Amino acid sequence: MADPVEDEFHEFVRSRLPGLRRAAYLLCGDWTRGDDIVQCALTDVYLRWRRVRRADNVDAYVRRVLVHRFIDERRRGWAARVALVDRLPDRPQEDAALQGVPAGLDLHGALARLPRGQRAVLVLRFFYDLSVEDTAATLGCAAGTVKSQTSAALATMRRLLNEADADADAAKGASAPGR
Repeated sequence: MADPVEDEFHEFVRSRLPGLRRAAYLLCGDWTRGDDIVQCALTDVYLRWRRVRRADNVDAYVRRVLVHRFIDERRRGWAARVALVDRLPDRPQEDAALQGVPAGLDLHGALARLPRGQRAVLVLRFFYDLSVEDTAATLGCAAGTVKSQTSAALATMRRLLNEADADADAAKGASAPGR
């Protein structure tokens, strides 16, 4: 006989998994690592599901576990983070959402160059569309910290994207006929 509480967890995962995977990808910049982070976060949630399901906001709880799993991932040893392979993996296909964006503007690359805390703030604020207060609650920090991290992250993103755009323009100019 099926356990209704376990069935509830499975339904929760089925309905939230695509969004959790996208958020994890935005946090770490790699689908495989993102899937690992989601799996670890959902394992944590599953182990506590009977208590978690009674929370006022289950999505906020799971989001917090996901972000903390991402931040804690770096604290593990090198061998736990690095996969040695004998051949290079296939190149990912271009994200459909980025088609038509100038080649020099690599949003994912710029996001990946941010410190982990700033990346987490941007994903929570702009992917999840959380308020400053909700982001602070998720990260366990002050609202002022979220504001300063958001400001610093956006300034860094602007700088990185402007540099990439200038590099792309320079490359076009160097390859132009008659130069």
